Amino acid sequence: MAKRLPVLSRENGFQQEYMPILLDAVKQFRSGLNTTFHSIYLNGSVARRDAVWGKSDVNFTLVVKKKLQSSEESVLSAITWRLSQHYPHVSKVTTKVVVLDDVLGLAGIFEWGVWLKHCSVCLNGDDLASRFGHFEISWDIARTLNGDIKTQLSDYRQKIMKTKVTENYLDYCEHIGKKMIWSAYCLVLHRKQQWELDINKAADVFLELFPEHLMDIERSFILASRTQVPKKAAIFLMDQFGGWLVEEFDRINRRIG
Repeated sequence: MAKRLPVLSRENGFQQEYMPILLDAVKQFRSGLNTTFHSIYLNGSVARRDAVWGKSDVNFTLVVKKKLQSSEESVLSAITWRLSQHYPHVSKVTTKVVVLDDVLGLAGIFEWGVWLKHCSVCLNGDDLASRFGHFEISWDIARTLNGDIKTQLSDYRQKIMKTKVTENYLDYCEHIGKKMIWSAYCLVLHRKQQWELDINKAADVFLELFPEHLMDIERSFILASRTQVPKKAAIFLMDQFGGWLVEEFDRINRRIG
């Protein structure tokens, strides 16, 4: 029987050390985006109330009323950069942006409905989570959350091959390392019926069914940790483990649809 997905608490307060950046972010994003702003949500370890001060990222999702113009994108980037500079104990500030119509459209139900209902906490604005019912764990949800890993692997392979800037290389490795771990988890989500938002726990769920991929997961965590490894090692992992993930998703898609 499919399990109903849990929701993050809307009642309990957040860890006190993160309150200044959360309040500042709401103020700056509302002001900077002005009438384009719809709502802002918190994700990740800070939303789960298990962040580690000095190590954890702060992750936001911004819903906007219309597609951002280039000037508004610049404002968004500037605010994100200012927040990361002003709060040095926050390892990174990230923002995911989505247009309101994409959230409420039929095509966005699984992707944005699950994201806002079960992976986010609204900080300000009209909480769109209330527009969605509770979801149950299914292959459709796992596949949607995973996205197009084949395209991402191809894109990031090219980025890694071309870049000569160390910081960019580490950014790309971090992203694709985390992506492969989350994709591995999405691969088994419908079978294990175990909902995890912590990447370490998600990896453990995957390894319960595929212990033979322990080394692949460990190497993916090395990339995710921004430890510099030779390019050929990163590419090899993406081709081998990433390629296997793509094949497995295709196989299950053919079987389940």
